[in-house]
Amino acid sequence: MKPPLLLLHGAVGASRQLKTIAEKLSETYEVHLLDFPGHGGKKLPEEPFSIKFFADTVLTYIHEHQLQQPAIFGYSMGGYVAMYLARFHPGLTGRIITLGTKFYWDEAIAAREIKMLNAEGIAEKVPAFAAILKDLHAPADWKQVVQRTADMLVEMGKDNPLKPDDYKEIKTPCTILLGDRDKMVTFEETISTYKLLPEARMGVLPGTPHPVEQVEPSLLTYLLEH
Repeated sequence: MKPPLLLLHGAVGASRQLKTIAEKLSETYEVHLLDFPGHGGKKLPEEPFSIKFFADTVLTYIHEHQLQQPAIFGYSMGGYVAMYLARFHPGLTGRIITLGTKFYWDEAIAAREIKMLNAEGIAEKVPAFAAILKDLHAPADWKQVVQRTADMLVEMGKDNPLKPDDYKEIKTPCTILLGDRDKMVTFEETISTYKLLPEARMGVLPGTPHPVEQVEPSLLTYLLEH
């Protein structure tokens, strides 16, 4: 029987962005793809977006599918959700692998990031990206997905859900990955978090920017399998 592996997408993303990776990993793992509420065509929830809310969604999925300590790969926000689960539900998961996850948030960082999450600005200045978001999240309103994500980042800036001391308590084996051309996540915050984790490895993907669509699938799957 293949070990279970759960793939978690990033903010304003969807599970189908990880399908190529999932297909490559399916020979080794029983791969599960999950869309967070409001994403990938799922109905927008009444509850505001938050890391805890998304973590609870993953928790429910694990229990409903009776997954025994699944490994979790989380891209960007998905990696943060995975870390949150490892911290507050110890023993629930197997190893955690993150890619391009921004671990450090404060009000200044949140303010900078939400400038890129203005739905009207995206529609006007980057219509191709707006079309992608519309297709990813239909029939849900992609503009609401963007706005709710921005609201979540504001709250994270005020009170980061995971503090430095929280990472010290995560005993789950973790692999922290970062692309060498990632312009959203710094080496400094990644290395700092890596050093706080009791059981961790760190890797840098060469020639790799932040967008998961631009990650070399073969390289990533090799790191996930070893």
